[in-house]
Amino acid sequence: MNGSLRAACLVVACLLSACALPRGAAIESEVVNAADAESADFSVYPVTRALLPTIAHWPVTGAKHYGWITASAGSSSRIIRAGDVIDIIVWDASENSLLVAPEQRQLSLPQMRVSPAGSVFLPYVGNVQVAGNTPETARERVQDAMSAVAPSAQVQLALTEGRGNSVDLVGGVGAPGSYPMPDRNYTVLSLIAQGGGVAAGLANPQIRLVRGGSIYGTSVNRLFEEPRLDTRLQGGDKVIVEADERYFLSVGAAGRESLHPFTKDTVSAMDAVAIIGGVNDASADPAGVLILREYPRAALSAGQRGPLKQRVVFTLDLTEADGLFSARNFPIYSGDVIYVTESPIGGVRTVFGLIGTTFGLARQVSQ
Repeated sequence: MNGSLRAACLVVACLLSACALPRGAAIESEVVNAADAESADFSVYPVTRALLPTIAHWPVTGAKHYGWITASAGSSSRIIRAGDVIDIIVWDASENSLLVAPEQRQLSLPQMRVSPAGSVFLPYVGNVQVAGNTPETARERVQDAMSAVAPSAQVQLALTEGRGNSVDLVGGVGAPGSYPMPDRNYTVLSLIAQGGGVAAGLANPQIRLVRGGSIYGTSVNRLFEEPRLDTRLQGGDKVIVEADERYFLSVGAAGRESLHPFTKDTVSAMDAVAIIGGVNDASADPAGVLILREYPRAALSAGQRGPLKQRVVFTLDLTEADGLFSARNFPIYSGDVIYVTESPIGGVRTVFGLIGTTFGLARQVSQ
């Protein structure tokens, strides 16, 4: 058998076995056609304009959703609360004062902690309620109480905020710590600014506000874009700044196989394709981009409010205008897998490459 005949035989053998050539990913039909089997535990949905309104009612998966508190206006003054410390100085120039000696003319009452009941104890007077008042109003209340024993007395009052009038800034900033509230209009962004701003390198930084037994959450960028959400803080609040923990995966004939953190609050399928570096030009099938997602059992529905099965494969066709536009409006959720299938003609390309190589070798042998 001469070299040319051997080459021809090799071509035939390659064409017959093209489907068995090594590949980096499955072909789309190999994945989605399995959904037609009775035993299939997943369903397939092409991402089109018609599908988008339907999946808008389906639950968000992969990450816990936090609500947020809209901003509201507050007083620009400070308010005394239980646990705060006040310093009181009483000035009295009367000759027979019960409070001060003639040569002193003043009585200093430093570091008086406001009781859980909201009062402080004053000599000859008793308990005076100060919590819930501004420092100026509290000064007037103390002076009125003192007038019963010292009619000419004048009072000075200084406030040092305690834990009840402070907020904690935890991580993700230049200077975390406990910060006294300067007034009732102290907001989340004001606190972050006072703490040195968001630390560099945090991917899509998130804010968690811990208040009482509840946790609220949003992103820093969202507060920048919607100032009405820059909520007022309350004493005892804890603010945590952290990187966005959401991610998605890319595998198969993708431009890059990796774990990808979310770069913004909402990532579309088209955003995800760009983040993974597109599809592999040499082997990928742009009409066979798959998004694998698993829904909780509670989301299952025979109607329009949920998928038919927990495991869902969404198919993207990036060769059609409807597929491209729909991909821009299809949301990616944390934990999604972007699987780029291989082109069905990839094996044929490989065979033709082998053909060219084989005939080249055959010519060399026959010479």
